[in-house]
Amino acid sequence: MNQDKLYKVTEGDINTSTEREQWNSKQTHAATQLLLEKDARYFLHQSMSTPCLDVLGNCEGPYIENLEGKKYLDFHGNSVHQVGFSNPLLVERLTEQLQKLTFSTRRFTNELAVTFAEKLASLTPGDLNRVLLTPNGSSAVGIALKLARVVTGKFKVMSFWDSFHGASIDAISAGGEAVFRKNLGPLLPGVERVPPPVTYRGIFEGNENKCLEYIEYVFEKEHDIGAFIAETVRNTDVQIPSANFWKQVREFCDKYKALLIFDEIPIALGRTGKMFAFEHYDVTPDILCLGKGLGGGIFPQAAIVTRDKYNRFGAISLGHYTHEKSPLGSLAALTTIEVIEKEGLLKKVVEDGKYMEERLLCLKEKYNCIGDVRGIGLLWGIELVKDRKTKEKAFEEVEKIMYQCLDKGLSFKISSGNVIQLCPALTINRVELNTALTILEENIATI
Repeated sequence: MNQDKLYKVTEGDINTSTEREQWNSKQTHAATQLLLEKDARYFLHQSMSTPCLDVLGNCEGPYIENLEGKKYLDFHGNSVHQVGFSNPLLVERLTEQLQKLTFSTRRFTNELAVTFAEKLASLTPGDLNRVLLTPNGSSAVGIALKLARVVTGKFKVMSFWDSFHGASIDAISAGGEAVFRKNLGPLLPGVERVPPPVTYRGIFEGNENKCLEYIEYVFEKEHDIGAFIAETVRNTDVQIPSANFWKQVREFCDKYKALLIFDEIPIALGRTGKMFAFEHYDVTPDILCLGKGLGGGIFPQAAIVTRDKYNRFGAISLGHYTHEKSPLGSLAALTTIEVIEKEGLLKKVVEDGKYMEERLLCLKEKYNCIGDVRGIGLLWGIELVKDRKTKEKAFEEVEKIMYQCLDKGLSFKISSGNVIQLCPALTINRVELNTALTILEENIATI
């Protein structure tokens, strides 16, 4: 496989592949064809985006729907659909709010923003009581990195290779995915990356202790690391550290006077069965980054939550975004959290997670092309291989399965070129969940 091909399959489906061309040839609906052509004409082309797959006309609950009325169970959803698409309560409240306060000018506040900040503080442990709001997750990561610098007086950051923390230049500098860094030249200085504690493959071969040794080794050698930023649970190809792992990292951060930043932008708000994934580890970060589903899949909303004692930089603009205290974004977030709490989605996700684990492990026993199954709550990864002994990645096979599933009405994301990532709405019912897994099995069986 040539180097360019390797870059293309590091993350996501390939939007210029033969399989994509075959998919495009099936798009015979006139209005769909015209819009896809205009989309490809006017939007700047980029990996995992334009050219597009289809044209959407509606979305509701766990479904997206194209112009012809074909529905897809969306197990991708850009990780924004915790409470389902077009959640009725959220739509109702945002519609009402459009007749009231729609924007909050800087230097002024509003009741919704204050209530939202207070709610976040009530959900997070200890002295994580200080909030900054921003419209997107990349900006939240940027705020966290700036805050870590001024708190510690140190500019260096440690992170994992293959991690994703957003698409802006500061976020990709802290991250480690090749597809976001290719051809961009020098990025922000001072980022020290370590190989992640991957359970199925990787240089540590599932030995987390070796990864921990590596992390402390870097801390010892680089005396000016001010922050360790990481996804508590890696979202893309789904990696779940052990209960001990983050406790050890927390101890290292304390020992070497670095802030621990947890990026939970795609995985917080119930996806793991807890409101925040770090609750599984009995570890508290110094800064928590939130986003994506925080706006209920309708309004872009993100935030950082940090400790009271870091509220001492009033002369520095750490965030200062135009839509910083959006009444609409705040209302969307408050309603999203309310739906999760009142509908008992955390308990439901735990039960659904057990069901998915049972179903997916059965598939692994049945099909040799499945090398590994891993996940938690309603976030699962199925790693496809050509051979279980060599663990050679099944790039072409997994892409074939994806398009076959799309034909049958199931949409999902491919990560690392060979991992089927399953990330449904938390509101999905058991019948819909079963339908999706049945479609998946039928198409895995074809290869």
